[in-house]
Amino acid sequence: MTKDMTQGNPISLILKFSIPLILGNLFQQLYNMVDTIIVGRALGLNSLTAVAATTSLNFLIVGFVLGVCSGLAIPVAQRFGAGDYKKMRNYVANAAYVAIAMALVITVVTTGCCHVILRWMKTPESIFAESYAYFWVICLSIPFTFLYNTVSGIIRALGDSRTPFYFLVISTILNIVLDLTFIVILHWGVAGAAWATVIAMLFSCLWALAYYRPGHSAVRLRLSRLGVYRDVVLRAAGIGLSPALQQLMGSLVNISLQMALAKWAADQDEATRQIAALGIFQMVMMLFFMPVLGVQQGLSPILGFNWGARGYARVRRTLLMGLAITTVLVSFTALVQVVCPESIARIFTDGSDPTFVQLTGWNLRIGNCMLWCIAINVVATTYFQSIGHPWTATVLSILRQFLILIPCIWILPHFFENRLLAVWLALPISDVLCQLATLPPLFSHLRFLRRASKGRSRD
Repeated sequence: MTKDMTQGNPISLILKFSIPLILGNLFQQLYNMVDTIIVGRALGLNSLTAVAATTSLNFLIVGFVLGVCSGLAIPVAQRFGAGDYKKMRNYVANAAYVAIAMALVITVVTTGCCHVILRWMKTPESIFAESYAYFWVICLSIPFTFLYNTVSGIIRALGDSRTPFYFLVISTILNIVLDLTFIVILHWGVAGAAWATVIAMLFSCLWALAYYRPGHSAVRLRLSRLGVYRDVVLRAAGIGLSPALQQLMGSLVNISLQMALAKWAADQDEATRQIAALGIFQMVMMLFFMPVLGVQQGLSPILGFNWGARGYARVRRTLLMGLAITTVLVSFTALVQVVCPESIARIFTDGSDPTFVQLTGWNLRIGNCMLWCIAINVVATTYFQSIGHPWTATVLSILRQFLILIPCIWILPHFFENRLLAVWLALPISDVLCQLATLPPLFSHLRFLRRASKGRSRD
């Protein structure tokens, strides 16, 4: 089933695409959250810290996957909007081939270098064995994650946003059941949480591939078409570079935060507690950011389709609607974490350590107090990515994390007596500076769209 995205009210179309994606992303995030909550409550603080110590690595892998898959799927939406169905089929076949090839390479590298990676991240010795057991198993899910996100992204590019949501709902429920079975009943420890994720992702992958069976999908995945189409790869790489770098930078920020907190902590016990608090912070942020990501994923095919169809007035309206919706979402996220962070922290623990709950709540409050202003950068990055301006999108995507936040994480502690507080203050400071830097290119393109839409109306 395919849809013409040049028709209908833009806000209705955004919501139609985004709501299933938002719900799907929330379910997808439950993969990691359920692991963390069950581990924290059933196995204790050390096991929680072991999972938290690998959270940044997991986000690095999954974020890179989402970036690559976005780059592979957006050209499908653009060719669909332009009516170029022959090239669209080549894009689909190329996406599947590239996803499989990259997944196999990354799996071999991560499983082979797992020990080295954890040592490089300064993982405390008290949790190293459990961190290794969890991360090594999680790496086995990479091929399924790559292929699932690629084929489901293509399904969305063709106008079907509901089916990927159904995939995620069922697989997430399966993940929860397996978590409880492996951890609580079979006592497999943190490795059980990882195996639950692997099996659930394998199920999602197989189900998504079944969507392309003959007589069901508008596009079929044929083995005879699989291969590398050079022009397709280059274009997809350019478009996917921005989201891939954005996710990569976000993961490097989390790794930097973990290393900085371990460096400035007074002893091993404080380092363990700070890393555990950071793991909860990351999980909470990903959960709250899932609706924002869903809106961006819903915007991408609409912007790409209408740009390909030269509907500049509709592109502009969609962009502004997306900015308004995203602003509401990030403002709500900031408000909740400033007002009741301790209540959020208690979800992940059994409540036996009130000092740890207060520490986690304070970190949530400080780190996210200025989160309400990041909508400008998020939407601008999605817009430039969707219309095929990869270099602008790339600069905007690395602006907050790489050019501003990471330097702040390592510089600010030298100017504060409380160095751990300085590490957390780097987050709100970078939020403000990044949005100020994003305004000029965004306003410039809004003016271009207004002029272009007037020109098209006269034609």
